[in-house]
Amino acid sequence: MTRSIQQLFDLKGKTALVTGGSRGLGLQLAQALGEAGAKVMLSSRKAEDLIESAAVLKAAGIDVDWIAADCSKEADIRALADETIRRFGHVDILVNNAGAAWGAPAEDHPVEAWDKVMNLNVRGYFILSQHIARHSMIPRSRGEGPAGYTGGRIINVASIAGLGGNPRGMNTIAYNTSKGAVVNFTRALACEWGVNHITVNAICPGFFPSRMTVGTLKAMGEEKLAAHAPLGRLGDDEDLKGLCVLYASDAGKHITGQWLAVDGGVSAITGG
Repeated sequence: MTRSIQQLFDLKGKTALVTGGSRGLGLQLAQALGEAGAKVMLSSRKAEDLIESAAVLKAAGIDVDWIAADCSKEADIRALADETIRRFGHVDILVNNAGAAWGAPAEDHPVEAWDKVMNLNVRGYFILSQHIARHSMIPRSRGEGPAGYTGGRIINVASIAGLGGNPRGMNTIAYNTSKGAVVNFTRALACEWGVNHITVNAICPGFFPSRMTVGTLKAMGEEKLAAHAPLGRLGDDEDLKGLCVLYASDAGKHITGQWLAVDGGVSAITGG
């Protein structure tokens, strides 16, 4: 008998790790998973931010814990993965969201800034995905865990910046390159790990007000950017929640290696 739509989207009994989860898009994704029933581990660099955000989620009835870690550092990443598995027993859903951006013309872009962006946005995603898969998702998919488990879900936060270039005046060559890498990392990993019943998908947000985008929004103008979108608006605190839960739940069990832009239609425009 087929399940109802409510059953397919239900995440009760699942565990989720969300990096960069203490604010902005990461907190929105963590809240979505928690509201759907998952037990959520938040991670970011600053403990004080995590304490504040965990309190907000707990007040909403979400089962949440937190671990401070810097996902640009391999030792921190591996410690985060191991401690999450220790506390939760396993990880069903991994959301790779922690990221960095840097604005500078390509001809003047500092190499150390390039390395910082690529290290966190690409290398960090790879190391954490590999560690969680190796120590939790793959062993469970091979029958070393509870019967009937189907592997896991990996959700990579990319960006519409990874789908092409930028409007004039927006100079983020390293960020665009890193997010383009995340899109193809998603495809390649999905192809390798499908045999382990692990789905790997990407979310490509457009312009959302956040601490990371405040400089861009100020420079380009929020009203101008909103007017450029077919829907005439920027993203808000709800717009990523539905896609996140689709990817994370059994409603999306036959979706892998895909990206979807949540951008008000900006990426659909031909010719700028």
